[in-house]
Amino acid sequence: MISNWNGTADRAPRKPSAPMTYGLIALCCLIFAIGPASGLNPAYGTGDELLAAQRTYFRHWGVVPAELFQDAPGQALTPATALFVHGSWIHLLGNMLFLYVFGAMTEERMGRVEFTLFYVGCGYLALLGYAAANAGSGQSLVGASGAISAVLGAFLYLFPRARVTSLLPFLFFLPLRFPAWVVLPFWAALQWVAAGRAAQGPGVAYLAHLVGFGLGLLYAWARFGRTTRVKSAPVPAPEGENQP
Repeated sequence: MISNWNGTADRAPRKPSAPMTYGLIALCCLIFAIGPASGLNPAYGTGDELLAAQRTYFRHWGVVPAELFQDAPGQALTPATALFVHGSWIHLLGNMLFLYVFGAMTEERMGRVEFTLFYVGCGYLALLGYAAANAGSGQSLVGASGAISAVLGAFLYLFPRARVTSLLPFLFFLPLRFPAWVVLPFWAALQWVAAGRAAQGPGVAYLAHLVGFGLGLLYAWARFGRTTRVKSAPVPAPEGENQP
C-alpha cells in the first residue's frame, strides 16, 4: 500500500542521517543472501535438500512458540535473532522498503543508539507477544515486521502530518498523497482485520505487527511527549514501492 512519503520544511531539503537504519537494512540483506532462503548459496544444495535446509534454518534462528516458553537453552534469544531472518525475497524486500522509508526520519529524531535499542527491543516484544498468543504453535516465525511496525507507530506520533504517497488497489493503484495520521492508522486497521481472520497459526504474523505498532506509538508518546512532537517532516522522502 505505502510507497513513499514527502515532508515539508522551511529550510532546504536534505537526506536524514540514518546510519543505523541503513546498517540494519544491509545486515538483513547480507544474512538473507548467505542463508538458504535466498537460493544463492550453493552450500545448501537444491530441491528437497534446499527445502530441508530452510526448515532447519528457520527453526534454529526463528521463534517457535511451542518451544519458546520451555526450558530449552537459547530459546529466549530467538525473538532477537528472528528479526534478522526472512523467509523469501518478497518478505525481505517488503520489510526493508518500509524500514528504508520510515526508519531514517525516526532514527534522526531518536538518535542512533536509542533508535537501535528501540528497534530491537520493540521487535523482540512484538514476537514475544505473538508467541504468547500462539503458545501451542510449532511453526517457525521469522522477520523484522514487528520491529518495523514499531517504527511505523513511532513515526505516526512524531510526524503525523508527513505526506505519505499510497498505492491503493481498489483505486487502480493510483498514487495518492495523504498525511501519516490517515495512512498509518488505516494500515493498522488492515492488520487488525487480517489478524482476526488468521485462525491458522503463523502465516503472516499480523498480531506481531499490531503489538509492534502499539509499542512504537506508546514509546514515542512516553519518550517525547506532546511538547516535542514534530508536526511536519523536515526532509523529502525516498522513492520506493511496497509489496502487498
